[in-house]
Amino acid sequence: MCSLSGLVRPGSPTDLRPALEKMNRIQEHRGPDGSGYYVARAGEQSIGLAHNRLAIIDLSAASAQPFQYRNRFVLVYNGELYNYRELRHTLIQKGYAFDTSGDTEVVAAAFDAYGPDCVEHFDGMFAFAIWDQDDTIFLARDRFGEKPLYFQSGEKGFCFASEINAILSVNDSTQIDETFLYNFLTLGFTRRPDKPWQTFYQNILQLPPAHRMQYQVRSGRWEIERYWDLDKESVSDHPEAVNTFCEKLLQSVSLRLHADVPCGTSLSGGIDSSTLVALISHLQPPVYSHKAFSAVFPGFEKDESARIHQMADQFKIRLHTVSPDAETFADRLESVILHHGEPIASASVFAQYLVYEEAGKQGIRVLLDGQGADEALAGYTKYTHWYLQEHIRTAGWHTVNREASAFRENGFLPEWGWKNRIAASFPALTAWQLEKRARTQQRACNWIDPSFRKKVADPTSITKPVIEKLNDIQYQDLMVMGLEELLRYADRNSMAHGVEVRLPFLAHHLVQFILSLPSHYRMREGYTKWILRKAMTDRLPENIIWQKGKIGFEPPQRSWMNSPAMQDKLQKATGRLKQMGILRGDILPTADPASFRILVADTLLNR
Repeated sequence: MCSLSGLVRPGSPTDLRPALEKMNRIQEHRGPDGSGYYVARAGEQSIGLAHNRLAIIDLSAASAQPFQYRNRFVLVYNGELYNYRELRHTLIQKGYAFDTSGDTEVVAAAFDAYGPDCVEHFDGMFAFAIWDQDDTIFLARDRFGEKPLYFQSGEKGFCFASEINAILSVNDSTQIDETFLYNFLTLGFTRRPDKPWQTFYQNILQLPPAHRMQYQVRSGRWEIERYWDLDKESVSDHPEAVNTFCEKLLQSVSLRLHADVPCGTSLSGGIDSSTLVALISHLQPPVYSHKAFSAVFPGFEKDESARIHQMADQFKIRLHTVSPDAETFADRLESVILHHGEPIASASVFAQYLVYEEAGKQGIRVLLDGQGADEALAGYTKYTHWYLQEHIRTAGWHTVNREASAFRENGFLPEWGWKNRIAASFPALTAWQLEKRARTQQRACNWIDPSFRKKVADPTSITKPVIEKLNDIQYQDLMVMGLEELLRYADRNSMAHGVEVRLPFLAHHLVQFILSLPSHYRMREGYTKWILRKAMTDRLPENIIWQKGKIGFEPPQRSWMNSPAMQDKLQKATGRLKQMGILRGDILPTADPASFRILVADTLLNR
C-alpha cells in the first residue's frame, strides 16, 4: 500500500523533480517506508513518476518503486493483489522469471504478458500507472474503487496522484465545481451521479472504478474504458448456496490475511465485523495480532459497547477503543476535512479516522474491515422497501404482507404503505418522483442565496435509477453511487496513519455470486443479510448473529454540533459563506446535518 503520482510536462526532466517531491511530501503518510523517483524524456515532453512505499508484502528493497521492468516499463502501484501467487505461477508457465517475492513485479509482468487486459486477471484492490516507453501511460483502478486515482489533463500537461491534495499542490488554478457544491449543501451528495468521473474541483477528475485509461504522452490524447461490470440480471437458485457462500467468504478472508506485517480487525459489534473476527479466529494465521479496534460512545443510545466487549471476551481479543467527544471533534474536525480534500458527509468519518489512528499507534499495518457487506448483502433498512416491492410482482399479497410484518417487528421496516404498492407497479414513475422530491428538497433549503442557486442549480445533475428489483438498487449502490464514497473515507482515514484496510466482503467473485442468487437469500423471514446470518449461526452468539434493527457506525453528531465550540465555528463558517454569496444573510439552517455540511464546505473553500 502506497501513494503514486506522475507528471507529463514540456521541458527538461530535471525540472519535474521539485514538483514530484512536493507531491510525494503531500502523500508521505501513505508510505512511510521509503520514497522513489523516475524522470525521463519522451520527445518534446518529460515524464516523471514518484512513489511512497508502505511495505506490506516483500519488505526488501527489491520491490521498491518506481519499479523498472525489462528496460521498457516503469510501474508505480498502490494496492494489493490477493491472487498474485497464483498469477505468478501462471506467468512462470508462460516463461517469465521473477526476482522478487511480492506482487509489484507480478503487476509489471502481467502487463507485459497481457497488455491492458492484465486487470481482468487481477483479484485485489489497486490503482497503478505503467509508463511504456513506447509512448503510453496506462492507468487502472480496481473494480469497486477501494484505491483512489485522480488525474488532470490540460494545456500545462498531464498530472495524476493517489490523492487530490497532491494535484492541488502543483496546480494553483483549480476551481470548485459549484453545482457539486450546491448538491452537497442541499442534499449531502458527495458525488455527481450524472458525472461519475467528476470531483469537487472542475478540472480534476477521478478514474472511475473498474476502468482503465491510456494516455498518449506525445500527443496528449487519452481514452477511458470500463473493463468489468457486475451482472445483476443472471439469477438462478443454488442448491448449496449457504455453504458455497461461506466457502467463498472464508477464502476471501484467508487471502486478505497474507502479509509480512501484523494484522488486526475493526470491531463495531455488528454482524459484519463480528463475522470477520470469528473467521480469523478459525483460521489462526500467524500474522494475526488478536487486536481489534473500535469507537465507543458511553451514554449514547446507539453505543455498541456491550456487543463489542462480548465479542472481545469470547474470541480472546485485545480490544483497543477510542471515545471521541465534542471537544475532540471541535479540535480536530478541520484537519480531517482538509486531509480528505473533498466533502465528507457525517461525523462517522471523523470517528473512523480516530479508530484507524489508534490501529497505527498500536503497530498494526493491516486491518480487516466489514465495509461493503451492507451493499453486497442488502443490509440497509432502505433495501426492505425494494425487496417487498419486487415481491409484489413475483409473489402473492399474502406473502408480501407476512414478510412486511416480520421486517417491521424486527426493526427493518420503519414505513410501508400504499405509496410503496404504487411504486412496485410503476418503477419509472417512482424514479421520476424521487428526482422531483430531491429537487423540491433543494428548493426548501431557503438559506441558500437565491442568486447562487439560480447560477449553479442543474436539474439534470439529479438522477435516480429505475428500480424494479432488489438487484437494481444494490447495483446502484455498489457500482454507481454509494459504496465508492465509503471506500474513499476508508482509504483516506486508514492511509493517514500508514494502515492498510482490506475488505473481504468486496471480493468481486463473492459479490457476483451473491447477486446471482434469488433475493430471498439476502432478505427473508424479517431479516436482512439472511445468508450471512445462516452461514454464521454456529460460529457466533445468537444475540450477535440474529440482532434486530440496523444501528450502523454512528456517533452522537447532533450533540457534538450543539456544543459551544462547534456553534462558534458554525457561526464563523456561515459568515464567510454569506460573504461569498452562497448563503443568505437573513436565514440560517439550525438543524444538523445541514450545519455540518456548511462547516465542511467552508473548510474546503477557505483552505
